[in-house]
Amino acid sequence: MVGKQSQLTALLEPVVESLGCELWGLEFHAQGKKSVLRLFIDKPDGVVVEDCEAVSRQASSVLDVEDPISGEYTLEVSSPGMDRALFKLEQYKGFFGQKLAVRLRVNFEGRRKFTGTLKDIEDDEVVLEVDGEEYLLPFELIDKANIVPTF
Repeated sequence: MVGKQSQLTALLEPVVESLGCELWGLEFHAQGKKSVLRLFIDKPDGVVVEDCEAVSRQASSVLDVEDPISGEYTLEVSSPGMDRALFKLEQYKGFFGQKLAVRLRVNFEGRRKFTGTLKDIEDDEVVLEVDGEEYLLPFELIDKANIVPTF
């Protein structure tokens, strides 16, 4: 699935950027006959509905021509939101001091889920403080990471 996501990112990133947005990340979930492709876009001054509509139209056209997804799928385009997912290691740098929820692909030190404060990035490891203890989580083991909004 990582190969498919890389292929879709390479195909769609120029499309999103040509519309003045950043492709924050994408998720592709193959679910039999009903697959879902989610694009998360961002802009410095925020994303509005019109941005999502424009990206959806252009991305749909490119996907129709290139046809990288076999079968039927739903295309969704949105902003990353308050609980934004972090897709690339460099994205973590903008959120030091924030609370994150991290799920790993495999157990690490006896667990797969961690919720704590993002302290730093050391080489290819995310430094997360959980209940007063620091964990160095290898980026390649992270399945999903989201900002935990504080209200």
